[in-house]
Amino acid sequence: MSAPSALPWEAVSAIATSVAALGVFLALWQIWLTRAIAQLQFEDALAREYRDLCITIPAEVFLGGSISDEQYTKTFDEFYRNIDLSNEQVSLRQRGRISRTVWENWCLGIKYNLSLTAFARAWAEVRNRTTSFQELRQLAESDFQTDPRSWARHRRGEA
Repeated sequence: MSAPSALPWEAVSAIATSVAALGVFLALWQIWLTRAIAQLQFEDALAREYRDLCITIPAEVFLGGSISDEQYTKTFDEFYRNIDLSNEQVSLRQRGRISRTVWENWCLGIKYNLSLTAFARAWAEVRNRTTSFQELRQLAESDFQTDPRSWARHRRGEA
């Protein structure tokens, strides 16, 4: 009789190694998926915050119309909070917390809002009365053409 072959044990070892590799791949995929879901939830929460801020601003503002001085004064706090949120969005993109696709949409929205008569008036007032909102200032000075994500890389000396 011949000695038992080592071949079945080699096959078992190869299968075990393959199963372990698959397990590592699935764990990495799960981590990636969890991170992607968290990112979407974070971005959705900011979008919800924006919509909540806009509720008290007259719709006429978003349609490009003008509002009375009394309406402007009444809703200035909402304009200010909207500007503050816009600055935070720029800062979050600068730190890599906002995806490129979402940022591109938000940037267009920020640019549009600041071009509206009442928002432009509020933004001018905020710019003149404070030195805050440096990120939004830098974006506006670039005519909304630069990605804030590139600002951090340039400061660190990266390409």
